[in-house]
Amino acid sequence: MRNIAQMSMFAALVAVLGQLPAIPLAGGVPITLQTLGVMLAGAILGPWRGAGAIALLHLLVAAGLPLLSHGSGGLGVYAGPTAGFALGWIPGAFVVGLIVQASWPLRLWRTILGTVLGGILVVYACGLPVMAYQMGLGLDQAVLLNLAFLPGDAIKAAVAIAVTHSLLRAYPAPFSYARDRVRAASR
Repeated sequence: MRNIAQMSMFAALVAVLGQLPAIPLAGGVPITLQTLGVMLAGAILGPWRGAGAIALLHLLVAAGLPLLSHGSGGLGVYAGPTAGFALGWIPGAFVVGLIVQASWPLRLWRTILGTVLGGILVVYACGLPVMAYQMGLGLDQAVLLNLAFLPGDAIKAAVAIAVTHSLLRAYPAPFSYARDRVRAASR
């Protein structure tokens, strides 16, 4: 039950972060704080629960709930230029969690590596080809259009790293799954 509650809370967090004002760039692809929530879900919940939280969010969006940026929802969301980025959140959260919680105790360098690789590179790897296709661009053009997002994504990664390690010190309970899993594997 605790896992379901945590995944639901992180799905809600990502949804709330999408309701904050967004800055549209690159042909309508908005800068939102939702990727911050994706990074936090993976780093705090681990790979499976973090990806599960994001998958739950997508299930609710597909059902029509307006939980993405600008209050968008429904299956039509997955036919636009941002679809690959949004769907890339699932493997992104998984990779963040896989790297961050690879061993116990959590280490700052793994949190940095995880948020950058999973929260930025994996999401871009999923999003750029879809965006290029949907907008009739070459992949190189899509990459150039998205360079404007990198500074904001770097800031979101820095915030996710700081929040993760602050939470680890102040309230380590969410990380108990990683600690217990690593301890059990070493026995």
